[in-house]
Amino acid sequence: MKVLLSIRPEFASKIFNGSKRFEFRRVIFKRTDIKQVVVYASSPVKKLIGEFKIDTIISGEPINLWRETQSHAGISKKRFFDYFLNTSLGYAIKVKDYSLYDTPLHIEESLGVSPPQSFMYLS
Repeated sequence: MKVLLSIRPEFASKIFNGSKRFEFRRVIFKRTDIKQVVVYASSPVKKLIGEFKIDTIISGEPINLWRETQSHAGISKKRFFDYFLNTSLGYAIKVKDYSLYDTPLHIEESLGVSPPQSFMYLS
């Protein structure tokens, strides 16, 4: 099963150049059979740009997530803690086997859906 994630372009490009090995989320999918992520780069790109497999999903208090992921977080400590401000639990999706599409795709034409605010399941 796949999930479609909306990711800011600056972070999406870091995932696909290998410098960001974790995608951070305050809320994670309830389904446990998600193995792959389709990446929608949000505004101003607004296109499907690639996919990656999920190695594992780590959950925990933000301070513990930072300790475990900081060397490959792809973001600054300040930005990380600003994102998780007033949140007692966070998630880090560990990226593996990423592939960038040769040509970015329009989401409406390719999947027939509008971009999700956070994520959506794909069959």
